[in-house]
Amino acid sequence: MTDSVFLVVDSDADDLAKFAGALTSRYASEYEICTAATASEAHATLAALSVAGITVALLIVSRDLGDADLLLLLQRARELFPSARKVLSARYLDPSAFDFITGAMRTGRIEYFLYKPCEPVVTRLYPVVDDLLGGLRRTSQERGFEAIRIIGEQWNPRSHQLRDLLERTTVPFGFYDSESEEGKRILAQAGVGGSRLPVLCIHSGAVLVDPTNEQVAVALGARTTPEPGLYDVAIVGAGPAGLAASVYAASEGLRTVLFDPETIGGQAGTSSRIENYLGFPRGISGGELAHRAFEQAQRFGVSVVFSKAATRLRADGMRLIATLSDGAEIESRTVVIATGVAYRRLDVPSLERFAGVGVFYGAAMSEAPPCTGEEVLIVGAGNSAGQAAIHLARFASRVTMVVRGQSLAASMSDYLIRQIGALSNIDVRLGTWVVDGQGDKRLEAVTVERVDGKREKLCAAGLFVLVGGTPHTQWLAGTIEMDAKGYILTGRDLLSSGRPPSGWRLEREPFFLETSMPGVFAVGDARCRSVKRVASAVGEGATAIQLVHEYLRAA
Repeated sequence: MTDSVFLVVDSDADDLAKFAGALTSRYASEYEICTAATASEAHATLAALSVAGITVALLIVSRDLGDADLLLLLQRARELFPSARKVLSARYLDPSAFDFITGAMRTGRIEYFLYKPCEPVVTRLYPVVDDLLGGLRRTSQERGFEAIRIIGEQWNPRSHQLRDLLERTTVPFGFYDSESEEGKRILAQAGVGGSRLPVLCIHSGAVLVDPTNEQVAVALGARTTPEPGLYDVAIVGAGPAGLAASVYAASEGLRTVLFDPETIGGQAGTSSRIENYLGFPRGISGGELAHRAFEQAQRFGVSVVFSKAATRLRADGMRLIATLSDGAEIESRTVVIATGVAYRRLDVPSLERFAGVGVFYGAAMSEAPPCTGEEVLIVGAGNSAGQAAIHLARFASRVTMVVRGQSLAASMSDYLIRQIGALSNIDVRLGTWVVDGQGDKRLEAVTVERVDGKREKLCAAGLFVLVGGTPHTQWLAGTIEMDAKGYILTGRDLLSSGRPPSGWRLEREPFFLETSMPGVFAVGDARCRSVKRVASAVGEGATAIQLVHEYLRAA
């Protein structure tokens, strides 16, 4: 038997056989397909698999079992296998199925549903399973393929940074502690010692010792220097807004360059599951969504440059020149700024020494598995915090959400609040904030304070901070107009006195997304008064290209 299985539970023998046969036909090389005809048999199978250390990747349960047995089985499956994807199968035209399915999905008891008969399986079964498991890249990683092996110290900031970088690029990788037997074996096989860490062993045979992000990007085949020549549009930032702008620009014939100091996805790329993005009813991870958009951008010929940050922007006549962190310059006719925001750091000095070794700013998906069986805390009350809590609850024994306000409803979507409420290992502390952190080489505990002044020390193997945002716009200070918090002013927000901003050289007013510098547009979270949602960022990125066309036509 493999170390990961699919379990199908159905009291109808024909339906059970059809599901098992279809899944075996496609997935038997990666997963063992197990079946159970009753709830008691399924409970016994789950217990046996748990004792044997075998993972349940997918659970398909028929509603024919009955509501009580079904809910109890789903709860038990979550307790034993929190990372398992749970699917409910129901018969067509069952008048009570819709309400039950809707309630189960809203509370997070199941990830999706299937109607029986599930035929043809190539359109009704396989796409659902592939989406829930994360597609081919995820299944390749689950069956053991590692494009990169990282050997380093578990609680080291640079090790965390590299894990996070590769996680967000959806590159299958493995991490090995340098003190473990396997870590020592890999280092010896690579012919390097452990004096300089971390070490990256690439599947191609290359070995990188304590590499920079640029060296990692080169090893992955990414471009780190721009192609010469004049571009029609230069896009700064490869989050959802920047990726959307690049896809629409290049698909419409504009010579386009997209650059980012890290990788694709931005903040959204760290989201474990985005469930309210139009067109993805089974949800999609932020990394997977970003990767798909990146593939589209490549298909349309976008020149993508990684590991370079923009440090300056200036106008030279009708041309705009962006200076990069290595001194290189990119000339373009227009610019789209999509630099997004960074999560604000907590004003708790004792936490700073644990950054990357227990304290993580953002969802840090790569740090979820190491938290298995541990207690973790999340600071924040927005959608990103909610998604992170649900994801971490699959691994951690307890997730405590520390929320300064008195309600989640003011900043979090209802579907996330319902899912959090249905999970017994998530605790929401309202009117509470973090005031101190303790630990030796890594974070071990934090102290929280309540509105009544009482303090409490909580065990914490990880503290994930997802509060507020600081826009990545410091490099534009003195160049374009921003509000007091550094968010970029665009369109009518520039007309505070009813007139265009000082220095505006055109007779017309700025376009909707245009900044105080003609031909420069701002989209996504870095823009003042933007809606902090992935769909809104994508919409602004697409809209900006329409305005780029208008600008170029008049130039």
